[in-house]
Amino acid sequence: MMDYKNAGVDIEAGRSFVDQIKDTVKSTHRPEVMGGFGGFNGMTRIPKGYEKPILVSGTDGVGTKVHVAELNATGDPSVMNGIGIDLVAMCVNDVITCGAQPLYFLDYICTSDIKLHGELVKELVDGIAVGCKIAKCSLLGGETAEHPKRAGMADPIRDVSGFCTGIVEESEVIDGSLIQEGDVIIGIESSGIHSNGYSLIREMLWRQQLILRETPELLTPTTIYAPLVANLLKDFPILGMAHITGGGIPENLPRCIPDGLEAQVNYDSWPLPDIFKKIMFAGEIPPEEMKRVFNLGIGYCVVLPANRVEYAMDIIRKDGIDCWEIGEVYA
Repeated sequence: MMDYKNAGVDIEAGRSFVDQIKDTVKSTHRPEVMGGFGGFNGMTRIPKGYEKPILVSGTDGVGTKVHVAELNATGDPSVMNGIGIDLVAMCVNDVITCGAQPLYFLDYICTSDIKLHGELVKELVDGIAVGCKIAKCSLLGGETAEHPKRAGMADPIRDVSGFCTGIVEESEVIDGSLIQEGDVIIGIESSGIHSNGYSLIREMLWRQQLILRETPELLTPTTIYAPLVANLLKDFPILGMAHITGGGIPENLPRCIPDGLEAQVNYDSWPLPDIFKKIMFAGEIPPEEMKRVFNLGIGYCVVLPANRVEYAMDIIRKDGIDCWEIGEVYA
């Protein structure tokens, strides 16, 4: 006789897991959240104080980094906590580039066996909750799917992805349209690789050009820039912002620069973190390829008028994050 459990999906284990994460999810809720936990959807009110609120949405994942983390997870499930923070960061850091305040977050987690790998998934959700608290947004809901293991499908966590919605006053949207020649680009430090380039890193691990136990910094969580950006927006006329993800600075910074202008970046204006040196030398990767794949130590950029740069950099550094003047806008 066949049933769902024999096919690889344990409904009771899934229900038990939802009960385990209930308090964690509810601990992230902002005052605007409506309804209880476990419904078919999540509801939230628009925060007070907006005249013409604009909702801003973004979705992303952590890519192959989750599978690199799994190499350590059997001995230390807590590494999945960092992956949860990564997931929030990748979505939130995109949404805030227009000046939006993160409002809520939803996740999708796909595992091969919720009962067998429940501890990993719980650590992942715990990390998502930590990320939401840092970003000051509600974990409004999510989905944990169980795709039973079959030949050639060995990963405990198949995939993770997230979705974030933020809110901004229409008159305060930052779209780069006010950027002019002579404006200055500030590069804000990354915590390391963040969540891009891990298909290359996984290949290097397989070839033993890198050894994971000797380079734990490969799994350092992505910086969530929402609190810093919110602080800057109180005092500074930020003209444009860019989240440096896949494609590095060359692909992401131009996305906030208006047509007819160009961002010129001096890659010698900040120190290259050791982890990128290790990757470059171990894989014999050309410098231009490194620029195209990795953030190289700059996780976020803001564009400001030249006369506000020094003050802004002081504020950033007082938040405990380093930064550098890395370029300028030219016609």
